[in-house]
Amino acid sequence: MSTAHWLFGDQLGPHFLTPGADGPDPDATVVIIEARSVLRRRRFHRAKAHLVLSAMRHRAAELGDRVRYIRCETYREGLLRAVGDGPLTVHHPTSHAALRFVRSLGTVTVLPARGYLTPLADFRAWADGHGGGHLRQEDFYRWVRRGHDLLMDGDTPAGGRWNHDHDNREPPPRGTRSLGAPAPYRPREDHIDEEVRHDLDRWEHEGLVSFVGRDGPRRFPASRREALAALRRFIGYRLAGFGPHEDAMLSHDPVMSHSLLSSSLNLGLLHPAECVERAEDAWRSGHAPVNSVEGFVRQIAGWREYVWQLYWYFGDDYRHADALRHRAPLPDWFLDLDADAVTARCLATTLAQVRDTGWTHHIPRLMLLGSYGLQRGWDPRALTDWFHRCFVDGYDWVMLPNVVGMSQYADGGRMTTKPYTSGGAYINRMSDFCGACAYRPADRVGERACPYTAGYWAFLHRHRSRLEHNQRMAQAVRGLDRLGDLDEVLRQDRERGHAPP
Repeated sequence: MSTAHWLFGDQLGPHFLTPGADGPDPDATVVIIEARSVLRRRRFHRAKAHLVLSAMRHRAAELGDRVRYIRCETYREGLLRAVGDGPLTVHHPTSHAALRFVRSLGTVTVLPARGYLTPLADFRAWADGHGGGHLRQEDFYRWVRRGHDLLMDGDTPAGGRWNHDHDNREPPPRGTRSLGAPAPYRPREDHIDEEVRHDLDRWEHEGLVSFVGRDGPRRFPASRREALAALRRFIGYRLAGFGPHEDAMLSHDPVMSHSLLSSSLNLGLLHPAECVERAEDAWRSGHAPVNSVEGFVRQIAGWREYVWQLYWYFGDDYRHADALRHRAPLPDWFLDLDADAVTARCLATTLAQVRDTGWTHHIPRLMLLGSYGLQRGWDPRALTDWFHRCFVDGYDWVMLPNVVGMSQYADGGRMTTKPYTSGGAYINRMSDFCGACAYRPADRVGERACPYTAGYWAFLHRHRSRLEHNQRMAQAVRGLDRLGDLDEVLRQDRERGHAPP
């Protein structure tokens, strides 16, 4: 009798069932457990709950008689119903809490993680060899490129440079509402989505769960077939224009040329190798320029892979990092995605995008949502939880390093060399938000003072003793001495408190 194999809801691609030395029994019965307690523990975005349940149910439909699909209250109840006290295998889960749980079950064998480019043990050896304290993504990225012969010409990087950021940080063209990129792939809902929506409506009506955000037509793939279609659409029609404006923001074009593949990768519907290899093929065949391809490869083989590895390397205590001692609670308007309460056009537009879709691209996440929380001194753990709950691609492993390390600098620089925050000048340069805004990006005080500009200087003042010794921040900190209105900036910042900007 074969050992059953458990698929978590983010392990839905075929590579999680490929047999081998570190894989499940080829004849194993597959167990998928839909535990409603997961939705009770947090107030998730409704569109995220829909996507995850739809993806799980689509996978079960694909597997047919091979799967035992259990709907229940808890994982423990589901396992008892599925296999009793029989043996079970599962690939390494994607969160510390899930790993602790499966290790507490005496009949479960944990197989190595799948769905990533680098084994955890290999990264640990690399990180330990680099001192382990202040690791840098660029060093890791080059190591991965060499190890996987990815975008390489022999021993040199394709195109002559490792990093094409210089070509990939252009502001949006002035006077345009859209980049005009071909539309991204959008799935069509089916009877499974109808069933999911009915169940979520019923659970919410009965008071069993509570959500934030809106659940419009599903925008992201929920099956392997849909994910592959989205990948083909991006590589064939959108990748070529991706690079130059990947850091830009447009109020009427939130998607621009971005791939929208993060949720498919994080559900396990796509493998990162197939994404970066197809992108490289597009460059080598002359269908996409090297800067766009390198920018996309960097996002997946560089940043996504790096975040996954740091999550495990830093350990579960990393979530308690609080080098800046930021303890302020998140305000209700932010928790409720109340974009209509916000005056600042950039933040209101971004919050509305999250409310309506559960997604924005990386720059609004970092330089609008995260930067505002950093300037206001919000609790990094609470902000990590918010990002986890409110984004369709949000998981603990994704958000913990991205928010605690990259966005909130709560680790004091273990992950990045500086805090990522700015005044209104950056937002004005990289977006079209400021022209129609009630605030002026250059104003620090007064009725039209940009909350990001005032907040930036208040943040530097609050952490001056720490940041003046940071090589990348020292010049900005010295700028405090040239502000004749600093006292007024600080007074206004205090008065704003938790009120919507």
